Amino acid sequence: MGLSLHMIRHRLDRVGMTLSCLCAVHCVASLVVIAGLGVGGTFLLNPAIHRYGLVVATLVAAVAIGLGALKHRRPAPFVTAMTGLSFMGGALAVPHGVEEAVLTVIGVTLVAVGHVLNLRQLKVPAARG
Repeated sequence: MGLSLHMIRHRLDRVGMTLSCLCAVHCVASLVVIAGLGVGGTFLLNPAIHRYGLVVATLVAAVAIGLGALKHRRPAPFVTAMTGLSFMGGALAVPHGVEEAVLTVIGVTLVAVGHVLNLRQLKVPAARG
């Protein structure tokens, strides 16, 4: 049971990092495409994408980082990821554009760092044992 939970956490942290990177690329690419070409604004800046993204990021972080925090009792991954999720939530409160992109990119970066820290904590006990 412990090994399967370990693998689930590991995979979810990797999924979280991948989703964070994809989100950052989406934000930056959306601004570049819309500003440079003036196309795609209806789809790329759709508020639903950001709301659903925040829900998915919250669920993945809650499971992966939450389980990690319970296991290794280190606050850094949890605090870092929750701060990132707060920035992502704050991005939903501002109008679409540069401010939203900046808040989102800061948020997803912090969430990704939280997942990296969680993975590092996951590996530390294995190296000791």
